[in-house]
Amino acid sequence: MLEAISEAQKAFDIGEVPVGAVLYVDGVEVSRAHNLREKTADPLAHAECLAIAEAARKLGRWRLENSCLVVTLEPCIMCMGALLQARVPVVVYGAADPKAGACGTLYDLSADPRLNHNIKVVRGVLEKESGELLTRFFRQRREQ
Repeated sequence: MLEAISEAQKAFDIGEVPVGAVLYVDGVEVSRAHNLREKTADPLAHAECLAIAEAARKLGRWRLENSCLVVTLEPCIMCMGALLQARVPVVVYGAADPKAGACGTLYDLSADPRLNHNIKVVRGVLEKESGELLTRFFRQRREQ
């Protein structure tokens, strides 16, 4: 999670919502990313989606079995859709997202029995550290 927090700090430093993600396959880091929606004007440029896409390119396959995505904020519906499509079996996140979380907080796409793939979710890893970066970012935004 510390590596994901490092990515989130990069997003913070360039004025992006500070979310960072690192994707591991068989315990080895394959990709990392941070939010880039503002910089790229791309609504799909969430840290999770960018890390998934980079890993798929590097590995030359869309199925990311034996992988684990570590992310500082609970994934949203879009990101959970991408994780499900990529067959990522494990997601570890820091801070819960009461407004958009799709791993059990607002929705739970990780364990929906109607889907053909489920994701094991580990919640609250370095939650305080992940949340503090987001809190600081939005406090500064409100002050501006």
